[in-house]
Amino acid sequence: MENRAEKITRLLKEEYPDSLCSLEYTDPFHLLVSVRLAAQCTDARVNLIMPALMQAYPTPQAMAAADVAHVEKLVHSCGFYRAKARDIVTMAGQLCTRHGGQVPQGMDELTALQGVGRKTANLIRGDVFDLPAIVVDTHCIRITNLLGLTDTKNPAKVEQQLLAVLDPAESNDFCHRLVLHGRAVCIARRPQCGACVLAGECDFAQQLS
Repeated sequence: MENRAEKITRLLKEEYPDSLCSLEYTDPFHLLVSVRLAAQCTDARVNLIMPALMQAYPTPQAMAAADVAHVEKLVHSCGFYRAKARDIVTMAGQLCTRHGGQVPQGMDELTALQGVGRKTANLIRGDVFDLPAIVVDTHCIRITNLLGLTDTKNPAKVEQQLLAVLDPAESNDFCHRLVLHGRAVCIARRPQCGACVLAGECDFAQQLS
């Protein structure tokens, strides 16, 4: 018999058979830059910014040598552009000096890079290296709390609670599907519980019924 987390995972997979990351990228470095730019910005906006940025600075070596002011101009529309430009230029330099210009797969190596936290590191580990990973973003925190799979807003604690109940092989796709579900149905401040495939397994929906 399926446990609750397994059933939720299966229902999400049936509802969203494709669980691709909504950020468009062609290699690990591009994804790493995209995720940094996506902070407090929509993925759609980042996808518009990235082609020109990557045409100008397609490799860590090129980005490491970039004029930060020029990078600021290219990423200006994504918000917090000064900090983001500084971070990606510094991060690119660290990739060159510490990892031979390659994106590492270890959690400690990734989180030691400028502007990279556990959320970004888990996304890279899951999407690039196909490792078990839980990407704790706002959708993940909000929806897993509503479902009753987690009971905290602390990202590190949410990650640990989900690690305890999710199949590691499904964890990365589970998080991508939560993003899709959060945008389409379980919308912040106005969840559409009547149209939700997870309603039967959701603590919040059950309280409303």
